[in-house]
Amino acid sequence: MIRVALPAHLRTLARVEGEVRLEIAGPATIGSVLDELEMRHPVLRGTIRDHVTGQRRAFVRFYACEQDLSNAPPDAPLPSAVERGEEPFLVVGAMAGG
Repeated sequence: MIRVALPAHLRTLARVEGEVRLEIAGPATIGSVLDELEMRHPVLRGTIRDHVTGQRRAFVRFYACEQDLSNAPPDAPLPSAVERGEEPFLVVGAMAGG
């Protein structure tokens, strides 16, 4: 089971409270987690990744086990603590400005 922590605005959009818990068939990668998340909550399609390219949106970041995974490829495996459900996969809305 993978625990996914979403920012408040995406939780509101998906109508979920707290973390989203996902069962992933096969290897737990960034891409497989996002695919399952979007399949279970279709309203999130296009909010985290671009509809056409599948690339991470510029102001969205991914973290797990105190590591920035934002620039990792979609097929990058998640840390084993995330795969075991001990640590969450974090989707974070980045802030910009000065």
